[in-house]
Amino acid sequence: MIILNVDLDNFYAFKDFHLNLTYPKKIIDSYIRDEHLKDHPNFRYKKVNIIMGANASGKTTFGYMLRNIFNFISKKNPVFITNTINDRTQAASFTIDMVCESDILYRIACHIIPKPDGNYETEDICLEVRSENIWAKDSYQSCVERLEAASYSPCGNYIQELDKMEPLFWLFEYPTDTKRVLSFDPKDEKFPYVLENILKALDPCIQNVEKSQDVEGAFVIRLKDRAIILQSGSPFDTDLLSSGTKAGVEIAMVVSSLLQGLHSFYYCDEKFSYIHSDIEKAVLALMIDSIRPNEQLFFTTHNTDVLDMNLPKHSFTFLRKTLDDNGHRISCVSASSLLKRSSDSLKNAVENDMFSTAPMVDLIYAIAGL
Repeated sequence: MIILNVDLDNFYAFKDFHLNLTYPKKIIDSYIRDEHLKDHPNFRYKKVNIIMGANASGKTTFGYMLRNIFNFISKKNPVFITNTINDRTQAASFTIDMVCESDILYRIACHIIPKPDGNYETEDICLEVRSENIWAKDSYQSCVERLEAASYSPCGNYIQELDKMEPLFWLFEYPTDTKRVLSFDPKDEKFPYVLENILKALDPCIQNVEKSQDVEGAFVIRLKDRAIILQSGSPFDTDLLSSGTKAGVEIAMVVSSLLQGLHSFYYCDEKFSYIHSDIEKAVLALMIDSIRPNEQLFFTTHNTDVLDMNLPKHSFTFLRKTLDDNGHRISCVSASSLLKRSSDSLKNAVENDMFSTAPMVDLIYAIAGL
């Protein structure tokens, strides 16, 4: 499952927001393998997407919006998207181009009419799903041209339109301020090994991870003189582990899923806030090595050390939130749109705030004048 293009208007702080996830030219000796649709070498897409930006710039919100769209497509319940409309007195719309399991390009275009009272009916949602078979030598652009040129007769309502879609398979991992209820497959044979290695890297006091003999569907994290039960479907909260080590449990679930190809779209958001930079880079490198053809990874971070990794510039997208006459607006810029030469330093560009994403530290320094 691959996202190729996203347009959002009047959802959260996204106004006339556009993000394209394809790239035009083949990258020689790229660290990312097979960054194109399987059996379609000209159909290039950004397989790894590092999303960066200041606090509250929209990194998590963008993931929420994608997840809401996926849920709407899969469950056909418009509440997933109508609840995210920013101004109900104005129309809202999204368009998303994607490829699922088959060699078919889908375009889902949705327009929602204004409804100040927030009581949206079926007839308030205008949606169409267009599709086009991807030919052997197609690029994204050539396939889009045929899709847009083809005649189209929409069905009667959005439910019938969404029935045209293939199943979607995704995994989102977010930080949470509440007790996290974990969800993992206790029969997963790779998960305990992945979990043990990641937790040991984060905390040398951890001795091993093993299946519980007393609690069904649970694992035991063993320290020298303590044990922590990890059970799917139960809250995970303990004072015996640091914040970074606890985050390691959720990171292990993402890594294990990637290693086994359990999903095809991954959004890993702000899971490394309490984790050493070297471990974050090592885990990200492992994720990139593990991702398979026709899969896609989104990874949000504040860690500028990631900029030193040997990744194509097009892998990096910077989000920013600005204030205009109509309120707050989230926009984005791809690193490759500004840095054209192979010799251009991505880290220097960020340090010099070329992408206008630096936090407003002047407000902090101003406090010293009190």
